[in-house]
Amino acid sequence: MPNVAVLTNDLQYEFTHKISKDPHDLSRLLKQFNTFLDGIRAAGQLVVHLQLIHDPNDPQVQSRYRGRAIPAIAGTPGNRLIEEVVHPSDLVVVKGRDSGFYETKLDDTLREQGVKTVVVTGLQTHVCVQTTAADAFFRGYKIWVPSDGVFSPKPEDTQRALEWLASYCAVIAPSSEILERLKDHDDLPGRGEEIAA
Repeated sequence: MPNVAVLTNDLQYEFTHKISKDPHDLSRLLKQFNTFLDGIRAAGQLVVHLQLIHDPNDPQVQSRYRGRAIPAIAGTPGNRLIEEVVHPSDLVVVKGRDSGFYETKLDDTLREQGVKTVVVTGLQTHVCVQTTAADAFFRGYKIWVPSDGVFSPKPEDTQRALEWLASYCAVIAPSSEILERLKDHDDLPGRGEEIAA
């Protein structure tokens, strides 16, 4: 059973502009991210995609997007997960709010799999990544966030969120370091634990 699960947030076609508006840069970043996911799978660990689906009839959703188009509506083409990051062995959990844990089956799914550590990735760093990481911490998971595996349209939003996560609940490290640690260990240490090379 895996000890580690990578949680991706909102890697859906209609949100790719939040990763990069430049097609070549987007392709490069997705390829780099996919290499990380392949390494996680090769290490025998789990990948879980958190797919945002809004109910357009939900009053809270209507209020949040008042005067704007509601994104991530079920059945719309842009709401699909980006095909190149999804592997048949991956799991998908649908969420209706920013945090992947809010009124979803994520916690039960992770516990059934024996997961102790979550690596929170995707977008946006200062919204879904940050809230999902905090909710995981409240539930007793160890938290890692790859500094090169989270995205926001504004770099300062990513930087601010990573600083908060590092001060509160997470170990921040490059994805290459996470993969390197999983070559020799079947889990990752928690924040504040001795991190041996």
